[in-house]
Amino acid sequence: MFADKPHNPMINAGAIVTTSLISRGEHIADRFDYVFKQYSRMCGGEYTGFSNSTYLSERETADRNFALGYYMRENKCFPDGTDLTQTLEFYFQLCSVEVNADSASVMAATLANGGVCPITGDRVLQPEAVRNTLSLMYSCGMYDYSGQFAFKVGLPAKSGVAGAILLVVPKVMGVCIWGPPLDALGNSCRGVQFCKLLIDKFNFHNYDDLCSDESGESYKLDPRRRTQDHRVDSVVNLLFAAANGDCAAIRRYALSGMDMCAADYDGRTALHLAAAEGHLDVVKLLLEQCKVDVKAKDRWGCVPLEDAKKFKHDMVFTYLDRFMKEVDRDNSEESSEEEPTQDVGYEEQACHSSSFIPINGQSEQTSEEQPPSVPPSAPVIPPQVHVNGKSPPTTKKNSYLPKKMPVIGE
Repeated sequence: MFADKPHNPMINAGAIVTTSLISRGEHIADRFDYVFKQYSRMCGGEYTGFSNSTYLSERETADRNFALGYYMRENKCFPDGTDLTQTLEFYFQLCSVEVNADSASVMAATLANGGVCPITGDRVLQPEAVRNTLSLMYSCGMYDYSGQFAFKVGLPAKSGVAGAILLVVPKVMGVCIWGPPLDALGNSCRGVQFCKLLIDKFNFHNYDDLCSDESGESYKLDPRRRTQDHRVDSVVNLLFAAANGDCAAIRRYALSGMDMCAADYDGRTALHLAAAEGHLDVVKLLLEQCKVDVKAKDRWGCVPLEDAKKFKHDMVFTYLDRFMKEVDRDNSEESSEEEPTQDVGYEEQACHSSSFIPINGQSEQTSEEQPPSVPPSAPVIPPQVHVNGKSPPTTKKNSYLPKKMPVIGE
């Protein structure tokens, strides 16, 4: 408490006052929907639910929370016109929101990413709010163990009586550790031990950069530094995950910034292997979220659609066929709708043609230069048509993506 008013929203008193400030003036149901949607945005659409049994238990054992509420109302901690009973009901509802380890880790990753969800790219929180939140997590997120945790681990964290700990490594990752056995201070015993072991091995502590040998190298491992063999190993792991239908691993590689179009020595990409093995969910993930090239060819000139057909995966084949048709249709619509624009670079790179096309009844003289020799394997560039002194536009990037994702069964 500071001046008889709670300052820390990580404990009950501060959380109750914070609850009273959310969407004031609206119905309690609308206020809960607002917070629930914010949770869903933070976890990128991963699982979020509501536990009615937890809510009923919170109401049955609410004597201390009501006592805190009356004490704070006496000290004028709430805004004018605050309904204490409704505020506590809202607080009990928020205490009953459910998440799992996957969704909670994405929430922590959103904080580590400055408020931008790494899965969706959605700006959920402002950077200033994230800074303040991480500061509170660092100083008082682990109840009475917060000081020792900051000293030994040196990272922002928040524990809960359900046995979970959210650990944030800024600009690197978010972690959720779940271990129900609690210590005397209300923190997960195994969760705290895991955090200590993590810091013992990796230089994630806030001040580990100061601990190095004479050559400047840290005594601990730094996973942020990548070796030359890292890319090769990553491609192998990516292809292995695609062949086994491991969507969670695919998401991890995408979040790490890996090139999801990477191929092996045969030109086989993750999409090729997912199509060949019939993993429709992986195929959708790679195309709709990772934006890989649906027309990528291997060394034999085969696209993923042909792999799905060869191994008789009908659902994958149907999806890829519709996706490719959407790509072709969108490309044709864009080429017919776009107006020609001036582009000097395009004109300089274009091959000269010896033919000419009449425009408005007048002939346009063409260059006397002969077209350069082109290898048989190179694509043939058609003659460039100049209208009113303007050249055709350049091709847009990611033109292989359709405007609308095809859905099986349409």
